[in-house]
This record gives sequence, C-alpha cells and structure tokens, in this order.
Amino acid sequence: MKFEKTWVGNFEGAFRGLRNPKNSWDKSDSFFGLIHTDYTEADSEIAHNWVKKFQPKMLDEYDCILPKGYDLLDEYAQKLIDNGILKINYDNSVADVAFIGPNDMKLAQTLIKAGSEHRKFLRQIFVSVDVTAPMYFFSEFDTYKVATVANSTSKMHKLTSKPITLDCFEIDDMNSDLEYYRGNTIEMLSEVIIEQLEFLRQKYLETKDKKYWKELVRWLPEGWLQTRTWTANYETIRAMCSPGQRRNHKLNEWSGIDDDSKETFIKWARQLPYAQYLIFDDENIPFQIEK
Repeated sequence: MKFEKTWVGNFEGAFRGLRNPKNSWDKSDSFFGLIHTDYTEADSEIAHNWVKKFQPKMLDEYDCILPKGYDLLDEYAQKLIDNGILKINYDNSVADVAFIGPNDMKLAQTLIKAGSEHRKFLRQIFVSVDVTAPMYFFSEFDTYKVATVANSTSKMHKLTSKPITLDCFEIDDMNSDLEYYRGNTIEMLSEVIIEQLEFLRQKYLETKDKKYWKELVRWLPEGWLQTRTWTANYETIRAMCSPGQRRNHKLNEWSGIDDDSKETFIKWARQLPYAQYLIFDDENIPFQIEK
C-alpha cells in the first residue's frame, strides 16, 4: 500500500474566505505565494519578513532565515517545508508556500470547534493523491463519498492486460503463523490461487470468450491491489480521521495500530500541511513553527 503524488491547494482562497463573514481581512497575518527554490534575495525576504513579523523569537539564532545560496532542503529551510510548503513542482524549481499566521490559525481553530456549519473553509482546502491499496481497503474507503472523486485503474478493461503474479496482491502483513496455513508457506498457498486466475486470464486472451473473464472477476481475491487518483478536501479527511470513527480502525492499512512501520491512511493524513492543527486538532497541539 502506498500514497504518491500528494498535492494540496487553495489555502489562500480558504483562509481569505474564512474572514469574509466579519470583513476582517485586514487582520490576516498569513502569506501565500510562489518562491524559487534557488532562493534569490527576493525569495529569502519573503520567508525572512514573515518570520520577523509573526515569529520574531526565531530570529535570535538566525540573522537571515533563508540566505541566498541555501538549498531548499538544507538546515532551517527544511523546517519551513515541514510547516508550510504545500508542493514543490517536479523539477524542484518553484515551491508553492502557505505561511499561516497565528491570528489566522486562532480564528480557524475557533471556527473548527464551533461546528461543521462554521468551518466551511476546510471544504475549500483541496487534496489529490494516488492511492495504491487492496480492494478490502477501498471497501472501507468508499464509505466516504461526500466531496470526493476517484479515477481508478480498470478491472473491466485492463485486468487481463498483464500476467497475474504475487506482486499484484497486498501481502505485506500476511501472518503465516496462523493455524489455518498448517505449515504451508504463503508462496505455496498463493500459487494455487494465482495459477487458477492466470489460467482464466490466458483462456480469455486465447478465446475472447467473456465467460472466462467473468470467472476471473468472480474469483479475484480482495487482496488485489488497485491504484486510484483520489481527490477530497480537509473537511472530509478530518471526518475520516476522527477518533470516534476511523482513527483506531482495525484495518492496519487504515490506522497502523499493530504495525507502526506500515504506510497507512492515518499516517499519510498526518503529513498533510497543518494537519496537526486543522485535521487532528482534538490532540491540542500548540500552533508554532518549530525550530
């Protein structure tokens, strides 16, 4: 299971709209924009001035937060990435940043606590990600359909396009010690399943008879891996990560309770920008950009 090509956008629009009800745009203390990752002097000033105005204590140790010549991934710049970067384009030349100020964050968290009708701005922070996961995970994932869209690789059209092997299935946490296996290895048991599925695939390719394709679909295990490009927003993801619903889900692909090393939905969600303050706000983590 894996999450790839995560993109987050529209922090600027969401936080501008957050202040619309009281016309309090003049109190906004956030910065949004594009900066070049080779850090010209102008780019350095963007970060330096923001920190100087909203996090002045940080200047005790740094004369210039991002001096010219620093690589984006070096030293203090990494802290700014961890706390404010939304995305870096694929050739690493431009970064889309959102430096959320303490005044804006205080208002955001107040609205979040006031209820779903007041935190509409969360629905305007958009997320896109490629998710590769077994079908039994998507059965739970698909419970959440509000404001989500998914384009998946197609079983209907592409299931027979490549050989069926063990790599096509989720087996990372398969427990071969269970009594059910009676000493057989995962490979021995999977060979029986894969051999039959591959036989049906080959017969369909040979005959083009849909009855073989139908049986292939019928007996395809729930561990079959599928990739979906999935879009959602922070409000939906917040609901999916709520303590009362899914944070401790017994599927470890969701929560990772039994295996901290496994990539999981909750672990991925925690890595989203400002997730600790907007999605996992019930954990009451003080808002700050850490040194």
